[in-house]
Amino acid sequence: MRTWVRAGAIGMAIALAGVVPAAAQAVHSFGVGAGGVWPRGFDARVDGDVLVENLSSSEPLLFDIGRFRGGQVFGEWNVAFNDRVEVSGGLSFYQRTVPSVYRDLVNDAGFEIAQDLKLRMAPITGIVRFLPAGRPSEFQPYIGAGVAAINWRYSEAGEFVDENFDIFAARFVETGTSLGAVFVLGARVPIEGDIYGLTLEYRYIRGQGDTGGLQNGFL
Repeated sequence: MRTWVRAGAIGMAIALAGVVPAAAQAVHSFGVGAGGVWPRGFDARVDGDVLVENLSSSEPLLFDIGRFRGGQVFGEWNVAFNDRVEVSGGLSFYQRTVPSVYRDLVNDAGFEIAQDLKLRMAPITGIVRFLPAGRPSEFQPYIGAGVAAINWRYSEAGEFVDENFDIFAARFVETGTSLGAVFVLGARVPIEGDIYGLTLEYRYIRGQGDTGGLQNGFL
């Protein structure tokens, strides 16, 4: 029976895990933890990306994509069928609000025209991991790949400027679930006779969602 502390879904974290009964042919474990999310930068995003369009339109907004970096929490159920192959299903949650203003426009009183850009993601993942050194070792590096169903919500709320340069208040919201790929690279260190453990993992998830564009009020 092996159950470990898991850490770092995307970056570094510390987690605790509780022992759960093992099936006759497989080893089960459950881990929870926290980590960090680093979104792609301006030059690496998909064509038509709403954040890129907001920064490069004829009347651009002023904000930093890097401020969408934030924390996340996660839980994952793992099933090891032998010492080198493990299958897991997990759920994580991330949410971040980034303030913005129009770069070149102010209102009649000379104040900024401000908005809040908010992104929420809750990926459900299925991953197969391969442990080259096997599970009895004191240091267990691994690689893995799988699929992710990324439930997301993106919104822009605040004051906006129309084609006549009139200011209006509004809130634009879109939600969806997008399929994507996930790749992991990490290492696990068993603790207390392989009953608990500590994990450090880098996770790369790629997916693309559709806000609906101008029809829904987004660039």
